[in-house]
Amino acid sequence: MAAANTHSSSFARTLASAKRTMVLSEILSLAFDSFRNNKVRFALTALGMVMGSASVILVATIGLTGRQYAVNYIQGIGANMIVADYPGGDNGNPDFLTIDDLTAVDQRVPRIIWSSPMLQMHDPISFGDGKIKDILILGVSPQYKNVRNLVVMDGRFFDEEDTVSHAKVAVVTAPFAEALYGSADRAMNKTFTIKGIPFTIVGIFKERVDTYGQMEIAKQTILIPYPVARYFTGTNAVKQLFFSVRDFNDVPRARDEIAKVIQSRHRSGSVYDVNENAALLTTVQRIANILTLVLLLVSAVTLAVSGVGIMNIMLATVRSRIREIGIRKAVGATYREIQLQFLAEAILISLSGGIVGTLLGLALPLSVRFFLPAYIIPISPWSVVISLSTAMLVGILFGTLPATRAAQMDPVESLKYE
Repeated sequence: MAAANTHSSSFARTLASAKRTMVLSEILSLAFDSFRNNKVRFALTALGMVMGSASVILVATIGLTGRQYAVNYIQGIGANMIVADYPGGDNGNPDFLTIDDLTAVDQRVPRIIWSSPMLQMHDPISFGDGKIKDILILGVSPQYKNVRNLVVMDGRFFDEEDTVSHAKVAVVTAPFAEALYGSADRAMNKTFTIKGIPFTIVGIFKERVDTYGQMEIAKQTILIPYPVARYFTGTNAVKQLFFSVRDFNDVPRARDEIAKVIQSRHRSGSVYDVNENAALLTTVQRIANILTLVLLLVSAVTLAVSGVGIMNIMLATVRSRIREIGIRKAVGATYREIQLQFLAEAILISLSGGIVGTLLGLALPLSVRFFLPAYIIPISPWSVVISLSTAMLVGILFGTLPATRAAQMDPVESLKYE
């Protein structure tokens, strides 16, 4: 008796296993046969998914590209830069920042790797033919070049030796050199006067990214060693203090420490602005992420419309194959098998369109990378995962109703259908 029960149980497991294998192979075979018999309908139905999936990839790529551009732009100014400023407003009793504040911060904030004072003044410079312009002059230290990510196009930036010796040297912007001498090359090693004192141009510089006059550097600007600029003002007061930390993640903490050190050296009522570009960078990244998400939601509308198209086509397919459904049920096909057959067809249509659309969406950024190596367009692997996952999800969601309707049909009524 026990042997008979064991044999019966084994037979049942074998039969169930064979049935599962048969069902899977039958589902796939019927789905592919249906596609081969209706190539045009299949292609037109999948076209919406192709466009939707491609738009998901392109939207994600555009969002990442915009974000990368903004990040590179801010990093070009100095993502790790912290600027201390005295806005004034002390009722006629100013409490300016000084070079001693810079020294104190350097000594008490260990995260700082570069620092520079910035003393600002203006002086009328003669450009010949009676033309005189009021030019911005900044007194800075050699480390200012590193803090502000400046690019020396020609010549050199003044160094510590120039600073210690109070050398009368200047590094100027290209527009200033061109206006004064006709070209940047001709301006090198030429001499001009500031407040009657001759200065030699030792370098031509530019900002790594154009800040359009929103930072302290104007279109025509002269940089000179801070001790020389201090000679003209006769005071330790400075306009701004610039600092740069080694690690981007240390910026907020370093900013707070700098503010604390500066405030401790001045009157309690004095107010100082200590700002950093890291906050701006974080804000830009957050805005870029939100915009990308919004555009992805717009793309999701395209995918939803494509899903409606798949559902309509599958409903029409079910109606045209009523007798087939009746025959399958008559020979033993279960509710679940009929449902899986039509659901598999919907998923294959959706997923096929998603794969083609994903490949098309990747083709554009990859082509740019191939033909224009200088322009690296970022591609997120997550956009591919989202695109294909969404395509499959659309097939499941919009294929369930037609598949369920097919599975619920009465076999007797289906066989009588003409």
